Amino acid sequence: MATVRRARFALIALLTGGAAIGFAPIFFRLGELGPVASAFWRLALALPVLVAWLLVERRCCPDQRRPSSLRDFLDLSVPGLCFAVDLSLWHWSLNWTSVANSTLLCNFAPIFVTLYGWLLFRDRFTLTFLTGLVLALAGAVVLIGASFSFEPGHSAGDGLALASAQFYAGYILAVGRLRQRFSTATIMTWSGVAATLALLVIAVGTGERLLATTGWGWWMLIGLGVFSQAIGQSLITYALAHLPAAFGSVSLLMQPATAALLAWVTLGEALGPWQALGASVVAAGIVVARRGSR
Repeated sequence: MATVRRARFALIALLTGGAAIGFAPIFFRLGELGPVASAFWRLALALPVLVAWLLVERRCCPDQRRPSSLRDFLDLSVPGLCFAVDLSLWHWSLNWTSVANSTLLCNFAPIFVTLYGWLLFRDRFTLTFLTGLVLALAGAVVLIGASFSFEPGHSAGDGLALASAQFYAGYILAVGRLRQRFSTATIMTWSGVAATLALLVIAVGTGERLLATTGWGWWMLIGLGVFSQAIGQSLITYALAHLPAAFGSVSLLMQPATAALLAWVTLGEALGPWQALGASVVAAGIVVARRGSR
């Protein structure tokens, strides 16, 4: 019974975390900095919150396992580096393809989580789960696909967006495995350090401006760092200790639905019947995938 309650709470945490991440495009669109610089501050401003959380956890739960070897720190850096590359590729893709193409392709991560989980870890999936995966992806296509277009000039950007989905799949799989050894705070803090350093190097290398010039710009960066990253991503990391990684990636398809709803409320972007239908199909797919998850 306790296991069932934990799984239900983990599902709530996963969906809440996905919704919090859905705010990220809004914070970015309303901000002042370029894509990679914004991603750097998203990680950097989350770090003080995560470090404070880690210190409190160590005082309250001294028996929690701590990283103690070079292998531990290297393992903890893997999801951070995957996340940094994912964000960079996705942001760069926006310079070479449409927003619709990039958003849709980068949300194909569940396909790669399922595929790599089967190839690398011999994970098995029920027909019910695979049906839910297909439903959720179909909903995402309906939600975003009205603006999707196949154009020769978009091929480079489309390829970058699809590559970013693979690195996000790597992030999900790595976090899912690490949660068997370390706490959420430990994973988020140390992977956050690796991601922050990697994004700083990339931002400097691409010549993006690193500092916002107004209070509003800094508030948008704080929203990215504290709300979307520290809170949203931590809830997802917590949930992956109690839910299969493949199902977790399917549930995160609620992110584009959340982003579309927020764009309608805050930016006045139209939300038509097709978008509403797509969001409903995504939700139905998540329900089916949950029924078919081990």
